[in-house]
Amino acid sequence: MIWQFRNTGYRTGAENMEYDEQLAQSLLAADHPFVVRVYGWKPPAISLGWHQNMEDIDLEKCSREGIDVVRRSTGGRAILHSDEVTYSVVMIATQKSVLSVYQQISEALVRGLRELGADVALEKSQPHFPSLYRLPSAVACFASVARYEIHIDGRKLVGSAQRRFARPDGQEVVLQHGSILLGEDHLRMVDFLRGLDYSQRKQLKIELRQNTVDLSSAFGRKVRFEEVVPALEWGFEKTWGIDFSDLGMSVESNVSER
Repeated sequence: MIWQFRNTGYRTGAENMEYDEQLAQSLLAADHPFVVRVYGWKPPAISLGWHQNMEDIDLEKCSREGIDVVRRSTGGRAILHSDEVTYSVVMIATQKSVLSVYQQISEALVRGLRELGADVALEKSQPHFPSLYRLPSAVACFASVARYEIHIDGRKLVGSAQRRFARPDGQEVVLQHGSILLGEDHLRMVDFLRGLDYSQRKQLKIELRQNTVDLSSAFGRKVRFEEVVPALEWGFEKTWGIDFSDLGMSVESNVSER
């Protein structure tokens, strides 16, 4: 199958989610190249999981501070997308479980991030999500680490979510996307949550800081979008045995770098 690597640059929250959805719909409708896409967000945006309650978010404050609010077609919890590289993978994965696809994609990401110099690892355990979702911190995606997610010394670096669509021919199309943290802006997610008092908000921010890590903090210097992208492309090529340069590499960027 033909693979494409697409760097679509910085777009609004609605544009980014529409783009991922369209990739999945194209593959649902007909044979289409599988795609690994990387992108950023301008302006910053909060994305909510498909079933998450919009009332969890202070929409008026988001509007005042220029934060987009969008809903993902995948599950998971709220994320503030700002200083990060977001990836998405759209492919057919018939007879592969959710966790096996997570593992396959995470292994490619790990290889790319290690090439960049990050001492990353895959989480092996799985938390008890019904218990976690009863906690105030459950509203935020980066509050816990799940199996095959990527961390540095136990602190979460990459948060991902997946959805599957059934094709008429019985095959399954997978859309998985996730955030690779470059800086600490994700901690601001706490500032836009409703229903928390001052002490809860303070405690959640402490928990997020303790449980997450970003590449700039790990490296002790500013890590930019542009240096991470080629490492990720290389990681997918080497891990999956594909060559984007021969099989339809596509670079599309309509927003200037930050």
